[in-house]
Amino acid sequence: MSLDYEKQYYSEKVKFIAGCDEAGRGCLLGPVVAAAVILPQDYENDLINDSKQLSEKKREKLFDEIVNHAIAWGVGVVPPEKIDEINILNASKLAMEMALMNMKHDYDFVLTDAVVLKNVKKPLEAIIKGDAKAQCIAAASIIAKVTRDRMCIVMDKLYPEYKILKNKGYGTKDHLEALKKYGPVKGLHRFSYAPVQKSMISKISLFDEN
Repeated sequence: MSLDYEKQYYSEKVKFIAGCDEAGRGCLLGPVVAAAVILPQDYENDLINDSKQLSEKKREKLFDEIVNHAIAWGVGVVPPEKIDEINILNASKLAMEMALMNMKHDYDFVLTDAVVLKNVKKPLEAIIKGDAKAQCIAAASIIAKVTRDRMCIVMDKLYPEYKILKNKGYGTKDHLEALKKYGPVKGLHRFSYAPVQKSMISKISLFDEN
């Protein structure tokens, strides 16, 4: 069944609804990526769902489907250094605002996955579990996730020891073990995150013991 939460908002004054979501908020490395998507009012795709509920293969296929049918879409990327500077919640908000701006298309209403964007001047509703209720938010979650996963391919080639292609930057066992062995990388890891800080202390302790 198609997600149709946004349909209640369409009117003579509301013709373009932008859905926003992010990917990579809980990762220990890499950027947080957000997407904004405006879908046609009559567009329905039963396969679109919260990106976390879809396989990588399905997400890739839906990425092309969404891009080809969307009225507009945009992506915002905030790097690890900025995340450390302003915290992940504010970085996620910034990424969403960037995504809305990068759509380069006007919109009348914004739906987000539980995030209030105070810098957005248009009407906005932050929906709890919005990516499981509104098609435009679910579409944005897919665009954001696929975009970030493609960035992980590049990061993995540069830093294969962290097995980024496998863990996508999350704090899995192999990633934590690599952090303990090699320490974090400036410009790659989020140094404000507790597991990254812990790995730095661990490396210093090992160094002192030698």
